[in-house]
Amino acid sequence: MYNLPYYKEKDGDKVLAFIKEHPFAMLIGVDAEQKPVATQIPFLFVEKEGHLYLRGHIMKGNDHHKAFMDNQQVLAVFTGPHTYVSASWYANKQQASTWNYMAVHAKGELSFLEDNELLKMLDELTSFYENDPSSPSLYKELPEEYVMRLTKAIVAFEIKVTAIDHVFKLSQNRDKQSFENILEKLEGGDYESKAVAGEMRKRKDQFFPV
Repeated sequence: MYNLPYYKEKDGDKVLAFIKEHPFAMLIGVDAEQKPVATQIPFLFVEKEGHLYLRGHIMKGNDHHKAFMDNQQVLAVFTGPHTYVSASWYANKQQASTWNYMAVHAKGELSFLEDNELLKMLDELTSFYENDPSSPSLYKELPEEYVMRLTKAIVAFEIKVTAIDHVFKLSQNRDKQSFENILEKLEGGDYESKAVAGEMRKRKDQFFPV
């Protein structure tokens, strides 16, 4: 991770809010032969006993399932909007261009859950993401035969988070004029650029207090 102090958010609650706003993350591990494995999945977030837990499910028998059976140490990478930033927008243009982005790395130990926990987790997962108690696609509305067939192919897990690190790189290390120039250019760009500009604007007064 690009670990520089001026790219850090001091408010830990905002870091947690970020991962909950971007729950589709890359789950990364290493198998018994030290080969990396990765898969992207949506997470649920549970706080208990003073710890944050990430919950989800993956397919059985795949490389990631086999890897996590052998090595329970995992990394979940949560990312947000990102965009190119041209040095031509700086007050001093004779510098390197860069990339603005936001990312959180959550390290922890994965443990697989029993079948009854899988059913409970699927209920929670569909309820949370459907966000509609009358949806016909809620877990509780699905045919039992379909659910039983589906659950034979997947396994639930939870990760006890042991460390969280992050970088919110939003041009806060630039002078105020360069920051304003970057903001103006990004606000006239594509969806990703506009999203990054929105994050920058929210923090403008924090970066450049009067």
